[in-house]
Amino acid sequence: MTTPRISPRRLRRSLLSVAAVSAALALATPAGAVGADTGLPPGPAAAGAVSRADSRAATTAQAAAGWVAGTRSYLVITAPGDTSAARNAVAANGGSVFASYDAIGVVVAHSASAGFASALRSAAGVQKVGATRTSDVPADAYSPTLPSAPPQSATTLTETARWDMTRINADKAWAVNPGSPSVEVGVLDTGVDDRHQDLAPNFNAADSVSCAYGKADTRSGAWRDVGTHGTHVAGTIAAAKNGKGVVGVAPGVSIASVRIAEPTTSMFFAENTVCGFMWAGDHGFDVTNNSYYTDPWMFNCPDDPDQAAIIEGVRRAQEYAEGKGSLQIAAAGNSNYDLADKRSDNSSPNDSTPVNRTITNACVDIPTELPGVVTVAAMGNGNVKASYSNYGRDVIDVAAPGGDGAYGVYSTLPGGKYGNMNGTSMASPHVAGVAALLKSADPSATPAQLRERLGTQATDTACPSDSRCTGTTAKNAFFGEGQVDALKAVGGTTPQPGRYFENTADVAVPDNATVESPITVTGIAGNAPAALKVGVDVKHTYRGDLVLSLVAPDGSVHPLEDFADGDSGDDVVKTYTVDASSETASGTWKLRVRDIATRDTGRIDTWNLTF
Repeated sequence: MTTPRISPRRLRRSLLSVAAVSAALALATPAGAVGADTGLPPGPAAAGAVSRADSRAATTAQAAAGWVAGTRSYLVITAPGDTSAARNAVAANGGSVFASYDAIGVVVAHSASAGFASALRSAAGVQKVGATRTSDVPADAYSPTLPSAPPQSATTLTETARWDMTRINADKAWAVNPGSPSVEVGVLDTGVDDRHQDLAPNFNAADSVSCAYGKADTRSGAWRDVGTHGTHVAGTIAAAKNGKGVVGVAPGVSIASVRIAEPTTSMFFAENTVCGFMWAGDHGFDVTNNSYYTDPWMFNCPDDPDQAAIIEGVRRAQEYAEGKGSLQIAAAGNSNYDLADKRSDNSSPNDSTPVNRTITNACVDIPTELPGVVTVAAMGNGNVKASYSNYGRDVIDVAAPGGDGAYGVYSTLPGGKYGNMNGTSMASPHVAGVAALLKSADPSATPAQLRERLGTQATDTACPSDSRCTGTTAKNAFFGEGQVDALKAVGGTTPQPGRYFENTADVAVPDNATVESPITVTGIAGNAPAALKVGVDVKHTYRGDLVLSLVAPDGSVHPLEDFADGDSGDDVVKTYTVDASSETASGTWKLRVRDIATRDTGRIDTWNLTF
């Protein structure tokens, strides 16, 4: 984890975050212009009194005059349709209205009065009231600072079929249907670098926003990343197939950023999530990805009045979004915790001082355990649960690659860069991408139908020898209904058995040496195809030392790549196409790797042949 402020459990990723970035020339770009129509909320002392033309200057003054230490945020729940009585009650009890969502009967209120919540709970028409944090609302809420637009670095990286994409057959799905630009996925996260070379082609600025603090900030650039997490997630969903860097699961769909993380803390409070789901519904998002939990409580318990209001407010917002056609995908979490057997929580509240508390299954992880939300567990490279991934019988819906150990999920980072991250945060966007492909294949599909098809088309994955994994191969505590399949989502079919061969045994690559790794092919008559696919995963600290070749059963050599001496990049994870039509298919094929220099070594990690 590179930033101590970002909890590995709040952002659904593990402790490992390695930024292996491209280092080409930097192209500085100016920040986006700020318009007069800011869409910013008024301060607590003067709600509703600011004209749009003067809003930016006025909110600065209000922040200085209206914000006081002890200002807290509350969700006030009333009957949907008309919140006027609740808003009047807020003002009458020492509070101010920060935002109001009439369609779902949720008001975001601020107050510095210690007795505000208890007084408001007895007001006519008020159903629930709950503090959304145990820390003060930052003064920045009334005059938010725009995130910077990072200088962009060009990349020399070329697209390859990475291990996570081949695991879910995304590399095969791209040839059938890369996704429709009319399908839009909302990234509810720390923000997205919209100028990244792999994201700009698919980014929709018109539908992007900041929901930090609980009200939409529509200024240009407000959606940008205040960390790195959201940009990484966005690339896994829909990095463009443009020959550069990486390719997302659904490289043809559109993406929009809804920044719900607050700057400095990168926390996702309930009012931010409510705003995000309402925005998703009103702006026609087909799918949203949610790789976080709602701060400050890892689990919200209905017997606590504050947490009961949080549950109800976020539930209503999610239901609203789904009613408008949006399917929510969410990460299960990184605590190796059984969500079907909750007993304790010692990490909450995470915005002040955590306490040890006893909990039950009535307490829920929000948004991942809300009705209608698809809950995603993480897998490593293989049919294995990632070591950190939460699990739970009848809680986990599906699973996807999230990375573990040496196998990270490689995706986009702000500034035109790329890097590895591991976590259920990385698994969830794989599923969001598959859901977008399902929607592309059937534009009329409802969220309920998409949710069902994600499970139906997933590849059944049996439990390992682990007593925690209960259930059947078709549905169990670790993988739910199985690992999602992008090729099935677009109506394709997987290769027939016997046409794919793999060797996963490690072979060391010493300095100034030549090594080989064999694969024995059986059951294929005649010659190999003119487009034989050779998938290579070689771990090495300086790939400029390497020369790769494919050796056919008769000993003939087919060059794959001789890397430039100055290529200082790590590893070779790539799929080559070889005209092997003159070779007999059956027999022993070999991947030959030559190291032609000193100081840097590596290994053949895995390689495969697809006929």
